[in-house]
Amino acid sequence: QLQLVESGGGLVQAAGSLRLSCAASGRHFSSYAMGWFRQAPGKEREFVATISRGSGTRDYADSVKDRFTISRDNAKNTAYLQMNSLKPEDTAVYFCASGPAPGRRKEYYNYWGQGTQVTVSS
Repeated sequence: QLQLVESGGGLVQAAGSLRLSCAASGRHFSSYAMGWFRQAPGKEREFVATISRGSGTRDYADSVKDRFTISRDNAKNTAYLQMNSLKPEDTAVYFCASGPAPGRRKEYYNYWGQGTQVTVSS
């Protein structure tokens, strides 16, 4: 079982950058794929990015491709989401999650963090 804690959210102006972190405690972080999702008020939770256990596979939602980068450091039990060129429409609560394999569907993931708020002002 993993416990996940996100950090790094905040208020940023459009075109700015933020880096989110997801710290994992528990066993075998390197055995899990990791994903980032986000949920804006009144909307469904949506896929943002995913990364495989060894970082060999990465996938992004079209809306964030070329702006966001997912990475992980298995030695530090931490996953990251570097967000550049932020837009107001990126405003949401961002969640990290872990699961057996990388994927775009929420159902693939077993463990979730509590989320961190990202607000992008225009």
